[in-house]
Amino acid sequence: MDRRMFLVRTGLLIGAGALSPRAPMLSAHADSTPSFERWETVRAQFPLTHDRIHMAGFLLASHPTPVREAIETHRRKLDENPAEYLYDHEEQLEGAVLQAAAEYLGGQPTEIALTDSTTMGLGLLYGGIVLRAGQEVLTTTHDHYSTAVSLQLRAAHTGATLRRISLYRQPASASQEEIVDTLVKAVQPQTRVVAVTWVHSSTGVKLPIRLMAEALATVNARRDEANRVLLCVDGVHGFGVENVSMADLGCDFFIAGCHKWIFGPRGTGLVWGKPEAWPLTTAVIPSFAAEAYRAWLQGRPPSDVSISRLMTPGGFHSFEHRWALGAAFQFHQAIGKARIADRIHALNRHTKQGLAEMRHVTLHTPLSDELSAGLVCFTVTGMSPTQVVAHLSKRGIIASVTPYATSYARLAPSLLTSPEEVDKTLRAIGELGRVET
Repeated sequence: MDRRMFLVRTGLLIGAGALSPRAPMLSAHADSTPSFERWETVRAQFPLTHDRIHMAGFLLASHPTPVREAIETHRRKLDENPAEYLYDHEEQLEGAVLQAAAEYLGGQPTEIALTDSTTMGLGLLYGGIVLRAGQEVLTTTHDHYSTAVSLQLRAAHTGATLRRISLYRQPASASQEEIVDTLVKAVQPQTRVVAVTWVHSSTGVKLPIRLMAEALATVNARRDEANRVLLCVDGVHGFGVENVSMADLGCDFFIAGCHKWIFGPRGTGLVWGKPEAWPLTTAVIPSFAAEAYRAWLQGRPPSDVSISRLMTPGGFHSFEHRWALGAAFQFHQAIGKARIADRIHALNRHTKQGLAEMRHVTLHTPLSDELSAGLVCFTVTGMSPTQVVAHLSKRGIIASVTPYATSYARLAPSLLTSPEEVDKTLRAIGELGRVET
């Protein structure tokens, strides 16, 4: 009997041992963690080039030292003996990742499904969420392509309807009251799912998810369980920025990639769900959870395994990346979630205030911390966003253009940038006020 079949036939699950906080991450230098009191030390963990100012670091993470070391450790061991390393360590290492993620999120390991990206998580959740013909999914005009198409596909498959609304008239002047009131007024008796994005990559607006959840709870108080509104959040651009837990947000489901602000291995992500919400989904890709495989062999439905595990796609993954994800959460915890949030918000406030003072610039992201996070969107009079980004690139500054019908130039001050680099970026944008257009 090979080892994988042994695991299946003995019903080995991710249990108490695998989910222990002491489960090893197998980092090559676990005992040599540096002090992160100085931001220069944090920046030094990344092998990013120093001849560029990285204002688009949210796109795809550069791996910090602990993550690179963990990846390399697992890669080396898989290269040396792939079959036995997989059979002997897969359950424990995945359990350790779930434990680290749960500690960061403020939840339980059994509430988390592991994915490869935000898009995969959105596809899995919206492709498997239980909807009846006649029920409605309510989403917004601010959401990303991945949310929009995932919901379109689900609506077509189930007969549910899909409706999109705008939550604010102008992003820069949006208020929490406007957003919450607009949402509540848009909810109809047939609305079953509200699908939103925490921080809009189109405008930089950060939604007041907690207030939205509380408002929907009032709506749900008048509904039976089969018709209550589920709040589902694409959280990728707040995840790794804001100092909150899942209990703080109050949503039913939270989807995020882990290779952006979390600095996790490229090709990692997760879906978190409330225990009472997970039963309202069904898996669309077979899980490789041992109990699910054993149940299949015995011709019965799986039991004694969390639905989140059943929602975690099976198959073979880039295991060295998935198993190194815990090191990214530990890296954040070592720096401190509150310190990270304060740092990113301070850099972004400085950026927005600088842009707001320029006559040739229109700032589209709210100035307040309550309604923004780590993305700043703006336009320059007489120039397209692409031209603005090209101007910055010539000065060694990597910015981006929002990939939406209405596009803006976009900056993302983060742990990868310093106040001095923000000042240099602002000076470069200030130069555009003297350019003949």
